Amino acid sequence: MPDGLAPLPEDWELGLAVVAHPDDLEYGAAAAIARWTARGKRFTYLLATHGEAGIDALEPSECARVREAEERAGAAVVGVDAVEFLDHPDGLVEYGTPLRRDIARAIRRHRPHVVLTINHRDSWPGGSFNMADHRHVGLAVIDAVRDAGNCWVFADAGEAWSGVRMTLVNASPFPTHFVDVTDTLERGIASLECHRAYLAHVGQEARSWLTSSAGSAGRFVGVPYATTFEVLGL
Repeated sequence: MPDGLAPLPEDWELGLAVVAHPDDLEYGAAAAIARWTARGKRFTYLLATHGEAGIDALEPSECARVREAEERAGAAVVGVDAVEFLDHPDGLVEYGTPLRRDIARAIRRHRPHVVLTINHRDSWPGGSFNMADHRHVGLAVIDAVRDAGNCWVFADAGEAWSGVRMTLVNASPFPTHFVDVTDTLERGIASLECHRAYLAHVGQEARSWLTSSAGSAGRFVGVPYATTFEVLGL
């Protein structure tokens, strides 16, 4: 991590989280969202896909049903009751105008102060390669924040909204800010544990994964547990 990560500003009220798949938010960001909802902030989740290609043993239609239910349950644990899904194909999400339009429309409809997304960089912290859906959705979110504020771009997609103060990129290899999640890590773990079918498929255990990653970030910034973000547009 780079030196000198700053605490993330929290003088805002409304957030919109836009990611590719069910479970993307639960691998770290959900613990921060739990902190924010406990402090009276409101969040909406928007998923580009239904996660229908995520579990080999389930046919896509059944997988989508299971993973949608897991996402709604995980969101509820951290105080989010609004979960929406787009219909982009899992594993085949394309960066481009249709995706940007869908996200800009959601930004204009929800009018958030903060937009949160998944890592759009080529790699994760540590160097492993990032998959296309994450890269494409993350980049589209960053562009759609600008699109949403321009009344002449996607003029048929609602009234322009330029009130987004910052875009938060979770799990970026280039973090700039951190959130102390010491008091809400348990809710973050419980949120990820809601993804039972997916965790069984990938062979992961929520508590060990999140305590390890949040503990590592926390040691770097001087708190027991933390989540980091690359903050754009602040």
